[in-house]
Amino acid sequence: MLDTGLDGRTVLITGSAQGLGAALVRACHAEGAHVAALDVDEAANRALVERLDPAGERIRPVRADLRDPAALAAAYDDVRAWRPVDVLINNAARPLARTLWEITPEEWDDVFAVNLRAVFLLTRAVGADMRERGFGRIVNMASVAGQTPRPTGAAYGTSKAGLIALTRVFAAELAPYGVTVNAVAPAMIDTPMVRSIDPEALAELTAQVPMGRIATPEEVARVAVFLASRETFVTGATYDVNGGVLMR
Repeated sequence: MLDTGLDGRTVLITGSAQGLGAALVRACHAEGAHVAALDVDEAANRALVERLDPAGERIRPVRADLRDPAALAAAYDDVRAWRPVDVLINNAARPLARTLWEITPEEWDDVFAVNLRAVFLLTRAVGADMRERGFGRIVNMASVAGQTPRPTGAAYGTSKAGLIALTRVFAAELAPYGVTVNAVAPAMIDTPMVRSIDPEALAELTAQVPMGRIATPEEVARVAVFLASRETFVTGATYDVNGGVLMR
């Protein structure tokens, strides 16, 4: 049986308050990890923490706007003063459905600030500490949108493609120090955001999935937990969790 190695470890998860982020918090907490749950939505984040860990023993809510490098650095300082981070899961993302012709420069910058720049800054900070300790696991939540072009995914898809490339760069840099860096690339996930899509449009999108359904957050979270395991010889990889939308 795979030893996930999360029991007693500390996991920092961004975008933790809902959807896939909340599923990641639940999965890591269930494996016995201490979890630093970071989100800009303080109320929703605290509500999740109170449901899972009312005594506040193993989950610490942290607020930061990832668009703000100073706030992000302060949040990480708060987390590592609590416990050294063994696993980082970069999950937070800024979705945006705009074509190349519709998107404004401000929207483009905003998407990249959350989806790529914040990942670069946080991974560099956490990765440096992991490198010093000789162990670490970093998992970046990418997307099938970063692997296949879509007309309305101009900024989001490009940022996720950049995230996959950044994953490989960090993996190459940190591999000699016992730190692995991998990505997970889901297609549609059953979250409140997806369920807000027009039912007919959602049905049409679901019909394009060879498995005939969209993923549950728990299915994606389990792959992230595997990549965060102590026993792994995987680094620089992108794991597709897309129901067959992209086969390679």
